Amino acid sequence: MITVDGRDIFTTLEELVNPQYTALLLIDIQNDYCSPGGYFDKMGTDMSVFKLIPSRIKPVLEAARGCGVMVVHVQMTYYPKHMSESGAWLRMVYKKRLAEAEGSAETEELAALRLGGTVEGTWGWQIVDELAPQPGEIIVKKHRSSAFIGTDLDMILRTNGIKSVVSVGVVTDGCVESTARDAQFFDYYSVLLRDCVATAKRDIHEAALLVLTNRLDVVDSSEVIQVWAKRGPV
Repeated sequence: MITVDGRDIFTTLEELVNPQYTALLLIDIQNDYCSPGGYFDKMGTDMSVFKLIPSRIKPVLEAARGCGVMVVHVQMTYYPKHMSESGAWLRMVYKKRLAEAEGSAETEELAALRLGGTVEGTWGWQIVDELAPQPGEIIVKKHRSSAFIGTDLDMILRTNGIKSVVSVGVVTDGCVESTARDAQFFDYYSVLLRDCVATAKRDIHEAALLVLTNRLDVVDSSEVIQVWAKRGPV
């Protein structure tokens, strides 16, 4: 730790992820994104990286629960008939769908039909069984990429004395990046676990990590698990 103009600044990983004031954010680890038969799978998205995410995150979640780290499950939530989505938001998703369909016979009309997934109450919206919330763990429903926009996440973290957040989940360049960066803007220390996030396209994943590494603390999950293991069970 160093002190600048009377303000203490965490400098070591042990300080950054101290269980006393750290929360683990599990971002959008839902059936529609990570499970066979979900929205991504039905769209023809390469699921090879997404299906690995729950098993990679599980040891992190177990370590967090074992040492008293606050666990927050972030759940992307849409309503039927796009009632929570603006035209601007839908355009962003639409552009991604068109890019994915480039070179195929898919028309713009068909691409528009692929705007969906994680509708509240559906199987696809549910968090994967492997990482299902335990009693007492917080679930934050969000309607935009960042878990801080239009939710009570900041209030929950602040009222529980949280200073740092550790982010894992999908997708690297979307909801993970938006949440991890906003955490810093909301004055939390922001740590990202590079082996516990994923995007279908490797180049985009690597580009997002490169940018985030320049702004946040991006580390391997084993490093954080090691710190939390030293804490011992609570």
